[in-house]
Amino acid sequence: MIRKIKVFLDMIKFEHTIFALPFAFVGAILGAVAVERRLPEWSEIGWILLAMVGARSAAMGLNRLIDKAIDAKNPRTAIRALPAGLLKSGEVLLFIIVSFILLFWAASQLNSLSVKLLPIAVFMTVFYSYTKRFTWLCHVVLGLTIGLAPLGGWVAVTGEVTVPALILYVTVALWTAGFDVIYACQDVDFDRKEGLHSIPARFGIARGLGIARLFHALTAVGFALLLVLTDLSWWYFAGIVVAGALLLYEHRLVKPNDLSKLNAAFFTMNGVLSAVVFVFTFIDLVVVRTW
Repeated sequence: MIRKIKVFLDMIKFEHTIFALPFAFVGAILGAVAVERRLPEWSEIGWILLAMVGARSAAMGLNRLIDKAIDAKNPRTAIRALPAGLLKSGEVLLFIIVSFILLFWAASQLNSLSVKLLPIAVFMTVFYSYTKRFTWLCHVVLGLTIGLAPLGGWVAVTGEVTVPALILYVTVALWTAGFDVIYACQDVDFDRKEGLHSIPARFGIARGLGIARLFHALTAVGFALLLVLTDLSWWYFAGIVVAGALLLYEHRLVKPNDLSKLNAAFFTMNGVLSAVVFVFTFIDLVVVRTW
């Protein structure tokens, strides 16, 4: 049983939760302060955490199940649980159903708008895995899917969608799209051979990295807009300066003719970035103002 659990956690790359979860909490804290002049209740934080676990687990399970045949052909992904035979399709399907039940249950404990938006979340988690079969904009679709984390956190505590909430959503979507383009550079040859679509496969690695830089430049603009439109102050400003430096460093790690540091650029830098933005937002809106 322990081994099976480890296989499931590896399948969904549970450690990658650090990308989206901190931004879900950013959305919750910022929304509560900006709209309702309060901090989120501990119960709200708990339900948001459970909803995030359910949503991300379902999304990753669906991606692995839908891409099972493709993953089996790609030497980089052939060792994943499904193509390697470590898990059966039926087991993964059951895992997906349980994950969606967890998401629905958690959302039902928050507010009516959280429940009403569930069909959109479910559609996006299913739709994304098919997009690389017909469009190089798949990275943007992934961004719009992961961007639902901070938007969901905002809605969970406020019950409404505001302009700053949408800016946070688009900002996280652009950040995600940018690092996903970088990640896709390692599969350019395979994608072209199999007729799969991505920005690097369509435009080449050099231009693809340029587009990723554009996405991340717009990400920095989005972070700055939140400073202007909300109650955030200089602590948050310090955080986004650090985040901007991390984005610059991320792009220095990868070059069209040298992708040897791609994993550091993809996982390490972006994991640190999301944590940095959350920590400085938390200091700004919770620690400093509480004292």
